[in-house]
Amino acid sequence: MHSRRKFLLGLATGAPALLAIRSFADDAPVKLTEDDPTAKALGYKEDTTKVDATKYPMHKPGQRCDGCVLYTGKPGEDSGPCSAVGNKIVTAGGWCMVFAAKPVAK
Repeated sequence: MHSRRKFLLGLATGAPALLAIRSFADDAPVKLTEDDPTAKALGYKEDTTKVDATKYPMHKPGQRCDGCVLYTGKPGEDSGPCSAVGNKIVTAGGWCMVFAAKPVAK
C-alpha cells in the first residue's frame, strides 16, 4: 500500500513540473520557412534579392524585413520575429508582400 501511495504522490508532484517544461518548449521561437503555407500566401522569401519582380511588382530593391514596421528583431541581427506571421522568426534580409517601411527618423 505504501508503494502505491508513493507512486501516486510522485505522479501528482512530478506531472505539473513536466507540463511546465512542455509549455516552455512550446514557446520557443519557430523559424518561418518559404514552404510554410503562410509564407507562400505572403510571397515570403528569405532573401529579398530573389523575389520574382514579375510576380510581385510591388517589391522594390532595398526592401528588407528589418526595414519593415512588422519586424520586431533587434537591429543588426540576422533574424528576428515578425508580427505578420505570428512572431515566427524571419531573416532580416527577407521580404514579403505586406512590407511596410519603418518611418524614417528625423
